[in-house]
Parts: sequence; C-alpha cells; structure tokens
Amino acid sequence: MKFDLETRKGLPAELRILADKYPKAIWNDHPNFNELTSFWLERHGMFRSLIAKITDMGVDKLENRTNKRFAPDLSRYSGFFLNQLHGHHSIEDEHYFPQFTKLDKRLVRGFEILDRDHHSLDAHIHAFATKTNAVLQAIQSGDKASNAYGALHETHLKFATFLERHLQDEEEIIVPLILEYGADLQG
Repeated sequence: MKFDLETRKGLPAELRILADKYPKAIWNDHPNFNELTSFWLERHGMFRSLIAKITDMGVDKLENRTNKRFAPDLSRYSGFFLNQLHGHHSIEDEHYFPQFTKLDKRLVRGFEILDRDHHSLDAHIHAFATKTNAVLQAIQSGDKASNAYGALHETHLKFATFLERHLQDEEEIIVPLILEYGADLQG
C-alpha cells in the first residue's frame, strides 16, 4: 500500500503544506506552541531515547560487553517502552487525532496514514515483546540466548527505523497544525 510505514521516506508534498510553512526550527518560538505540545514532543524524545538505549544494550550483548544486569534491564526498559508507546498511541487515536482531523481537511489523509502506522506498529510491538520474552526465557534457563538475541537485535533495529519514520511524520503533521490553528486540546 502506498505510504506504508515500512517503505515510505517521508510525507508526500500535499501533506507537507503546513510543515513547509512552519519548519521545525521555529516551532518552540511560535506563540501557539504550548505546554501540551512541548510535553507531547518530550514523550517522542523519550521513545527515541529508550529504543536507542535498548538497541545499545543489544550491541553490548552481541559484543559480549554485558553485565549481570542485562536480563533485568532488558525486561524493565523493554516493558516500559512498549507499554508507554502503546498507551501513547491509544490516546492519540482516541482523543487527539479525531480533534486534529477537524482543524484542516487537507490533512485528513495524513491522519489516515498515521492511524495505519499505529496498526502497523502494533504488530511490531507484538514481535518486539515476543522476541524479548524468548531471550529472557533462554537466559533464565541457562542458555546464552545468542541466536534468540541476534533475532531480537534485528527487531530492535527495524523497530527503531519504523518508529523514527512515524514520529517524524506525525510531528510534521501535528505541530504545524497546532501552530496554524492554535489548538488547545487540554480538555
């Protein structure tokens, strides 16, 4: 399907109308940039940091530089990351996206793409959790889990790529929309 999360390189020109008008460099200084928008972007930053941390832990594991905390840290960071990401997407799908869609009909297709991303990411979240559990179970049983971990690390790398594409596109739709219309969606 056109503009699938796994294959797209960015938003099509017709969905960049407001993104081109409001480049990222001016977002924070714009009078319509509010605390809710800042918080939302901070959450995106947290997701980027967590997937980088988890991926770096994988590099350490593959290069035999891990410590005894690897399994508990993998479990803790992965669980927190996946739960927070799922909750974040649920709030966007149920509350924010329906409100944002009403602000500018030119971007309806963009919200449809973002919604499809969320469904696609759900499948990746499931694979991430399944492969993490396989590694943790192997470690718990005394296996070094090298094969299972190699597969998990590949999952981390792919997930990071998909997530970054989604977050960038989502930010380039939503933040310029808020700057244009002064959306106050705290209710």
